[in-house]
Amino acid sequence: MMNKDLTIIGGGAAGLAAALGAADDNLNILIIERDNKLGGILNQCIHNGFGLHMFKEELTGPEYASKFIDMLKEKNIEIMFSTTVIDIKKRDLFDITITSAVHGYGHIESKAVIIASGCYERTRGAIQIPGDRPKGIMPAGSAQRYLNMEGYLVGKRVFILGSGDIGLIMARRMTLEGATVLGVAEIMPYSNGLTRNIVQCLHDFNIPLYLSHTVTNIKGKDRLEQITIQEVDQAFNVIPNTEKVFDVDTLLLSIGLIPDVALFDSVNFKKSTITKSAIVDQTYMTDVEGLFVCGNALHVHDLVDWVSKEGEKAGMHAKKYLLSEKKQKDLKPVSIGSNIRYVVPHQIDFNRLDENLTFSFRVTKKMAEGLFTISQDGQTIYSKKAKHIAPAEMENIQLDPNILKSSSPITISLEEIL
Repeated sequence: MMNKDLTIIGGGAAGLAAALGAADDNLNILIIERDNKLGGILNQCIHNGFGLHMFKEELTGPEYASKFIDMLKEKNIEIMFSTTVIDIKKRDLFDITITSAVHGYGHIESKAVIIASGCYERTRGAIQIPGDRPKGIMPAGSAQRYLNMEGYLVGKRVFILGSGDIGLIMARRMTLEGATVLGVAEIMPYSNGLTRNIVQCLHDFNIPLYLSHTVTNIKGKDRLEQITIQEVDQAFNVIPNTEKVFDVDTLLLSIGLIPDVALFDSVNFKKSTITKSAIVDQTYMTDVEGLFVCGNALHVHDLVDWVSKEGEKAGMHAKKYLLSEKKQKDLKPVSIGSNIRYVVPHQIDFNRLDENLTFSFRVTKKMAEGLFTISQDGQTIYSKKAKHIAPAEMENIQLDPNILKSSSPITISLEEIL
């Protein structure tokens, strides 16, 4: 049985930043990583565009990860590689069950835990595409790993369903490797990727984007041979006689990411029905004392820089929790108003207002210009205009806690400026 002050589950962007934020000579910290090296999904993201906010320079995924790994080498933090957490329970301490080819089966007792396990891709079964079940259909992230880490090109004639960032980036990557990408279909009337990725990955390579379209049929005996896409209306019902048929050998799915926290359900923390992950306060602590969640394990981000910033804050708050005197909580909800899909944190602990509050959230529709407002007791306490607002891009607001009028609930809203 190992005993730790803080255990961080996951050694990707969030876990690395959390470890650095929590690092202290008085704390015994452990990172558990299921791969044989640190970095997580960054290791397969060989394109640039990372680090503009964290390091003020443009880096590839592996370069971005290496900066954190180099900083981590200067800290006295233990790392367990090729190790999987298979269960976690909360008694007086957290009892973490692990299994590993190196360490075998065992238990770790920890005073606090940060879940930084990232997210996973939705598959064909999640959206129930009709048709045959041939080979050649896979999540775009899996294809990215095959190509960038294994050197295996998964197909020659490719179509992509969903305009998430990984799908857009893979449209460019597959084209550069000699494949023909016939198009990208998106069921929404707008793209779910960053604007820069739409321009750099589709427009620059003349790859068509079919908005308000989805795949309605798949044909293939052993290998995928053909797909059909059709237009959908505002209620996402298929419009008859809008079929477009493509002869392809590969269909990549970029249809959404889900926080990878189902394994930790035995801890019994409260979850959001929208993000499918934990409900947290501004310290990223759940309703389970000493359990923190951050990064893509908490909600899916569009930029890895925001993942790292969130992980760093979670680590700093975990350190403060372990080294400081415990305070009684005074939790009040953060409510979503008009045109807001969700907000993190979900609640504010008014007994811990010792720094600026950072609200991260997504909107429900595209707007050329809008007005964000934060209100308490029906009165606006903060407002901010913004342009080019889109569901695909996360919004962030920093709020000075001194402007809060009382310890009453907060509401964040968005109104369109026409």
